Amino acid sequence: MKIAITGGTGLVGSALSSELVRNGHEVIILTRKSNEQDSHNPRYVQWLNPADQPENELEGTDAIVNLAGATINDRWTDEYKQRIIDSRIKATTEVNRIIKALENKPPVLINASAVGYYGTSLTEEFTEQANPANDFLADTVRRWEAEAIHANESGTRIVLCRFGVILDKKGGALPKMILPYKLFAGGKVGSGNQWLSWIHIDDVIRGIMFAIENDRLDGPVNFVAPSPVTMDQFGQILSKVLGRPHWLPVPSFALKIAMGDMSMLVLEGQKVVPAKLLTSGFNFKYTDLEKALREILGK
Repeated sequence: MKIAITGGTGLVGSALSSELVRNGHEVIILTRKSNEQDSHNPRYVQWLNPADQPENELEGTDAIVNLAGATINDRWTDEYKQRIIDSRIKATTEVNRIIKALENKPPVLINASAVGYYGTSLTEEFTEQANPANDFLADTVRRWEAEAIHANESGTRIVLCRFGVILDKKGGALPKMILPYKLFAGGKVGSGNQWLSWIHIDDVIRGIMFAIENDRLDGPVNFVAPSPVTMDQFGQILSKVLGRPHWLPVPSFALKIAMGDMSMLVLEGQKVVPAKLLTSGFNFKYTDLEKALREILGK
């Protein structure tokens, strides 16, 4: 298959492109930079600059995977919040323009999204049928998905990957979660009762490929393991895997001072289940958190 990826140098994009190349697929990474590696596969094509016409390189594309957007793992000033929103909307708008410009439309658009759509709760369980919350992340995801859905106008199937916390040693949240334990200062974060809906990076990549190949899968799809845990449970399992103590509580007020609004990512949470992936026949490789962490950390 010929697959185009935006955000192809990020955590998910780099893992996805490597796996696709290993399996003999043709990969095109859309990038702002003109001085990326000169490689036949993956091949780099400029986009989002004035006069760029990436559609000239994308005829015959079997799928577009849109992962572009500014990281949320930064302090959420008002200015940065706007960057989070704008980067996602701009990239998705351009993806839709490219699809419309292609003579042969790609059969499927895989568009990144997030479980932040559901808001936070200690008691609710969220499937893809749940309503959106009313906060910054939920509003961002709602606007992001609404823009992606325009691809339907071209007859392209759309899968909205609502990612939970992706676990990988190369980036994302896990290295930050590990650091206190490496310093023998790990412990319960906030109340510890908040839910963590996690997924191993391998299952993210396998799930994306499943979504590309499964014509019956469309709309929002929760990309989380079917076994969410509380933050206290996560810390206890992580301490066991690392052989470090789980003893020093981190008070909520300290995180709020250090992280600002972004502290909600670890102080609050939601119990999300992958209903559509399970009913569609997707088999998770990692459903047990300890097994997932041991594989990632080589333990």
